[in-house]
Amino acid sequence: HSVERFIREACNDPNVIAIKLTLYRTAKNSPFIPDLIRAAEAGKQVVVLVELKARFDEERNVELARRLEKAGIHVVYGVVGLKTHTKTALVVRQEGTALRTYAHIGTGNYNAKTADLYTDLGLFTCDPRITGDLVQVFHFLTGRSIATDFKHLLIAPTNMRRRFVQMIQREIDHCEAWQERGGDVNDPDRPYILAKMNSLEDEDICTKLYQASCAGVKIDLIVRGFCCLRPGVEGLSENIKVTSVIGRFLEHSRVYHFHNNGEGEYYIGSADWMYRNLNNRVECITPIYEPAHRKTLRHMLDVMLADERQAWDMHSDGSYTQRTPSDPNAATAIGTHRTLMDQTRLDQINAGV
Repeated sequence: HSVERFIREACNDPNVIAIKLTLYRTAKNSPFIPDLIRAAEAGKQVVVLVELKARFDEERNVELARRLEKAGIHVVYGVVGLKTHTKTALVVRQEGTALRTYAHIGTGNYNAKTADLYTDLGLFTCDPRITGDLVQVFHFLTGRSIATDFKHLLIAPTNMRRRFVQMIQREIDHCEAWQERGGDVNDPDRPYILAKMNSLEDEDICTKLYQASCAGVKIDLIVRGFCCLRPGVEGLSENIKVTSVIGRFLEHSRVYHFHNNGEGEYYIGSADWMYRNLNNRVECITPIYEPAHRKTLRHMLDVMLADERQAWDMHSDGSYTQRTPSDPNAATAIGTHRTLMDQTRLDQINAGV
């Protein structure tokens, strides 16, 4: 149920031959470190990328890197000129005569302390489409290759910006065809973009979203922090709504959804739509292929959009108004965090946990 367990099991498994991990921020007494040291001592190939320029954690990460190197772990420091912000782990296991690769790709740091306070998402997978790309990401980070593109993963600064722009443009193209068919604004097949992130600042992405709005694409943005895009401006962003959810936990996950003519696509990962994330950092965003996982993501996002307790609506002048419950007894009146916690408890009861 956790990345800590995933890494611990890999370190203890005699059939695992390699473990690779990126560390941006980690807790002071993280169990990752003794587990990885033990794995290296057992003869496994262990590679850890430590970001020395993680703000506020520079000194801790330098000490961590020295400790890992002393134990014989291959420590790398990323690509020159780029801060490595990915939250990724890769495990290579011998299974019979073949090698199988397992991976975790997340939205939050491998830090048990902040995991108590932040809401984040992570994907555990052995899908070769994703793990194959992630192998190439680690080759890129360790200097073994100069990756120019990836088939499935969105990696900054390689292909992420281009892919996001292409997907927004695709919704614009679909909207033009939809309008030619006489599409109604309440049509569930209306081209749609739904994105959740910490902050929105990138000028080119904002411009592209304005273009999509003018073309008729419906856009919902859930932006917890600062947002440089102005929604609801006549002739510019009338089809864009911006919501901020503030409450018991710090909303930290990044989720992107594109309607894609009814063949909806979902993505999660480490990057916001900010210039620094798209240009100056190594970031990783993964597609979510499993229908059940897509359903879970959509439920979470729908809860946030319907929230009448913790949600704030941004106006065209940049100000915000907190929503108030229309019915204090309605499900939407208890807020996103309590709603999702209650749902999790119910799921555990139903699963016999």
